[in-house]
Parts: sequence; C-alpha cells; structure tokens
Amino acid sequence: MALMPRRVKHRKSQRRRIKGNATRGNTVAFGDWGLQSLEPGHVRATTIEACRIAVTQYIRGEGKLYIRIFPDKPVTARPLETRMGKGKGEPDHWVAVVKPGTVLFEVSGISHEAARECFARVAYKLPVRVRLLGRLPSV
Repeated sequence: MALMPRRVKHRKSQRRRIKGNATRGNTVAFGDWGLQSLEPGHVRATTIEACRIAVTQYIRGEGKLYIRIFPDKPVTARPLETRMGKGKGEPDHWVAVVKPGTVLFEVSGISHEAARECFARVAYKLPVRVRLLGRLPSV
C-alpha cells in the first residue's frame, strides 16, 4: 500500500532545491529511538513502505513504529523513447522531501541494541545518510 495524498491542490509540482536544515520534526517526539537524516533528498513512497515492512518484521510486535514523513510531492516522468517537447510528463510517483535533521522513523519499546540493528536494516534502503538518535531526557 503505497503512501500518497488523497487530493492535492496542484497535480504537478516543480522540483525546487532543498535548502537549509530542518527546523521542525528534528527531535524524537513519539518513540524512544529515532532515525535522523544527515543530508537532503527525496524519499519515495515505495521506499517508506519497504522501510516500514523491514521494521515491523524485525520488532515482531514488541515495540511500536512511528513514521514521521509523508510523500506529498508528485514527481513526473515522460514515457521512454519519447521525443523532447510536448510538455511536462504525467505524475509518476510520490516523494517526501527530507532536509538534514529530519527524523524519518521512530520506534519505542525496544532496547538500544535492538533499535541500532533495526535501523541499520532501514538505513540500507534509504537514499540519504542517516544516524540513530535517542530521546532527550525531559526536565
């Protein structure tokens, strides 16, 4: 089940450049351990789903997974062997725009070693470099 928005204001969007660091969504808020992005990039909806499956297979009902990103940007593509011109292509897939510092996934209810092993499997699937992040103790 690939993630995508129910409806969007504009069917096609421009690429844009990903500038700056994440100011929101950059701390562990729901779980105990988080996976934080270290570089900018686009994460496909199919990649998010593959990561979700990898985590749920690893934790086997022990802990809980929180997905902190959502693919709401359409990426268009032209059909293969099509000549230049004739406009912009049709929406092909959906991506989540990720800035450095964005927390992508969080897990709770598992140990540090288990979280590290779990997120190592996830990091292999992602197109951006990531690091493990712990929850800050609340004062």
